[in-house]
Amino acid sequence: MKTLFYQIYLLFSLIFMFILTGNLPGQPVEAPETYFGFKPGTDRMLFDYEQLIGYLQKIDPVSPRLELKNIGLSPLGKKIYIAFISLPENIQNLEKLKGYNHQLTFETDMAAQIKDEIMKNGKIFVLLTMSMHATEVGPSQAVPLIVHQLVTTEDPQLLAGLKDVVLMIVPSHNPDGMDMVVEHYRKYKGTKYEGSSMPGVYHKYVGHDNNRDFITLSQSDNQAIARIYNQDWLPQVMVEKHQMGSGSARYFVPPVHDPIAENIPAELWNWTWIFGSNMIKDMTEKGQAGISQHYLFDDYWPGSTETCIWKNVIGMLTECAGVQTASPIYVEPSELGASGKGLGEYKKSINMPLPWPGGWWRLSDIVDYEISSTFSVLKTASLHREEILKFRYDICRNEIKKGQTEAPFYYVMPLKQHDPSELVGIVNLMKEHGIKVYQLKNPTIVDGHHLEANDVIIPLAQPFRPFIKEVMEKQSFPARHYTPDGELIRPYDITTWSLPLHRGVKAHEIKQRSLELEQNLAEIQNTFQLKTMLPAQYRALIFNVNHNESFLAMFLACKMGIKVERTKEPIRVQDVRVPGGSFLIRSDQKNSDHIQKLLRLIQVSPLVLEQDLPVKTTEVSVPKIALVETWFHDMDAGWTRFVFDSYNIPFTILRPGDFKKTDLEKNFNVIIFPNSDNSILMEGKWKSDNQYYVSSYPPEFTKGIGKEGFDKLLAFLDTGGIIVSWGQSTRLFLGTLSMKGENKDEPEEFQLPVNDISSSLQKAGLYCPGSLMKLSLNPESPLTAGLPESIGVFFRGTPVFQTSIPNFDMDRRVIGSFPEKDILLSGYCEKAEKLSQKSAAVWIKKGKGQLILFGFNPQFRASTQGVYKLLFNALLLPKL
Repeated sequence: MKTLFYQIYLLFSLIFMFILTGNLPGQPVEAPETYFGFKPGTDRMLFDYEQLIGYLQKIDPVSPRLELKNIGLSPLGKKIYIAFISLPENIQNLEKLKGYNHQLTFETDMAAQIKDEIMKNGKIFVLLTMSMHATEVGPSQAVPLIVHQLVTTEDPQLLAGLKDVVLMIVPSHNPDGMDMVVEHYRKYKGTKYEGSSMPGVYHKYVGHDNNRDFITLSQSDNQAIARIYNQDWLPQVMVEKHQMGSGSARYFVPPVHDPIAENIPAELWNWTWIFGSNMIKDMTEKGQAGISQHYLFDDYWPGSTETCIWKNVIGMLTECAGVQTASPIYVEPSELGASGKGLGEYKKSINMPLPWPGGWWRLSDIVDYEISSTFSVLKTASLHREEILKFRYDICRNEIKKGQTEAPFYYVMPLKQHDPSELVGIVNLMKEHGIKVYQLKNPTIVDGHHLEANDVIIPLAQPFRPFIKEVMEKQSFPARHYTPDGELIRPYDITTWSLPLHRGVKAHEIKQRSLELEQNLAEIQNTFQLKTMLPAQYRALIFNVNHNESFLAMFLACKMGIKVERTKEPIRVQDVRVPGGSFLIRSDQKNSDHIQKLLRLIQVSPLVLEQDLPVKTTEVSVPKIALVETWFHDMDAGWTRFVFDSYNIPFTILRPGDFKKTDLEKNFNVIIFPNSDNSILMEGKWKSDNQYYVSSYPPEFTKGIGKEGFDKLLAFLDTGGIIVSWGQSTRLFLGTLSMKGENKDEPEEFQLPVNDISSSLQKAGLYCPGSLMKLSLNPESPLTAGLPESIGVFFRGTPVFQTSIPNFDMDRRVIGSFPEKDILLSGYCEKAEKLSQKSAAVWIKKGKGQLILFGFNPQFRASTQGVYKLLFNALLLPKL
């Protein structure tokens, strides 16, 4: 009898244990060190992305506390996952809890009973994104230890956290880069180059700049992450985990330093203090030294993963001191220092109360710090569960109320635009950001603006109002100073991101509320397009050069083998004046299937010629393009590759070290030099103040163009080639140049009729940290075809060109110059008047060749679509 009672007792005990913890004896979860063959964080040992996901996939079926979900694909096609970790009852009810999050965010008229239910039963969803910068390996390497401990723990505090919180871990934000970095480290492990920098960008395209893409959402991995907080799971808390330099604090936790975004409510900033204060307290209690806060990092600009704060998420950043990938480093106390925002010196201070003394610093230290900070966030979210749910409810409704009571009330983008394809792009991007976008059903007048039927309207009475206002308005940098009227706290990154201004789209702020307008709106439910039914029979299709999408159509058509012509003069089609430089595709029965496929791939219908129209044209020939990309984490070249791929522009990557062995004249018509340091391009080394610095790359990746290669480049130009260069790379072509002349024994020395005068302007006070500046264009140049009289260019203060009267076989034309006044369009610039009437885009003739120099990035981070046509036209320049 006693045996029977004991068996019953044991059975109920096991059931109770399962209900409480989700674990049963006999269901072992394999430890990370068993699976990988080493404990994550071990010196000089790394697992790759496939191994990381393999471990999580192995424990997913045996742990009711874990559920792994695929959320998208990386640019190279790897699956991206979220690991949901919580108590079994929460994992089983994920969809219901997700519904609560949607109600808290979007449901405006919530019944008190439903609100009470959510406050009682809702959970805090905490999103952690790991190692988006793939060289910052520690956060991803910590994931197996974090997951294993949480799915096996019986610690009451951790279980309490898992009861109140659903932890969402993206094991690697950048799977492609993670595999690249691990492969490079393993290749050189055990050699003198162990821990060296990985050559190229650790991403298909953009490398470190993947953390600058969260407005534009150009990259598929970022799209997957953004969907989590824009549309799908709507977490209340997000932490993005990074690493930083090794010579100062060991760890950064919130809050950030000034300046901060002015469109973000104070209450949200205050929550970052609470989470950060608990992190520094909890980590210091564990003896983890060197924790800093209110230091170095600011949060005034959207673009990083923390763009989620503009969507009412308590978004935060942590940064841990790095090592040499996975190899330990020893830091002498005398090598520790601090400078900049928040820490003037490496001393005990309120922003770093327990300095780290120096010594060995290992990957295992990074992993330990990441585990501690994660568990602290879990504890804080649990302690404040109901407060955070209420905060989320309140802030979303407060933003809706602001949109109903505070100007601006609406942003209007007229349907009639210089480039309607970019209007389409903004509408679909805003919808991807979780913003409701509408069209006007009937014409109306509001706040002095005559609005037409089908104009696009974005009301600000939406939960994500801060984001709408931030990306639709002109930027004004929140200038803050260390002392009254003293030194400016300089921006961490750029100061402009206005979607309409960057894309060349007209938009109006409406500062008067109109109930009549609100009743006259139809929501855009599906993908926004501007397509019309084309007639069954037509003579030709015209793609207006004003539209960026027309260049896409042209390159696609050429790829399909369709003949494309370019008009040499303006024509009038269907009462529309179509400028010269537009593209014409004639109706051809043999190509009809290809043309139909082409039309399905574009979002703005072309104009139709139903009868023959006399028009002068030339046939488009796609040039053979070389894109110069260094091995030195060349992000601007990566962005250029992305833009070219997006527009189906064919190109070949040309490394600096390959110039001397490449027949440039035979293989290429156009050579592109994106923004890259001229000393890296020429010598394969950084140069500053006339001193060269050896890089951290293996030597096979540090070869420059060299004298022989540069001679071939100048010969390519002289014999009819086209070179397009912008930013720092333009310095290659300034000053005295030398090339082999017709008499090979006597080199030809010459100086192109252009010089960079930016250093003198900077000495006179010019400071432009990355702003949108007005540029007046030369309408007579083929480079400006399809562009308005003036555009906004992204500019960082250098270079600025001064042309001169040429001699010998040279000529020059200014393509774009800053106007006399009102130069700054968006952002921040000191002494902008120093740019008055100075040149920023120049065309130069040398021999039979052409050189185009831009003082700005025409494709900056794939976010300056209003300037793209300067680059596209440069690719298509006819030979002289």
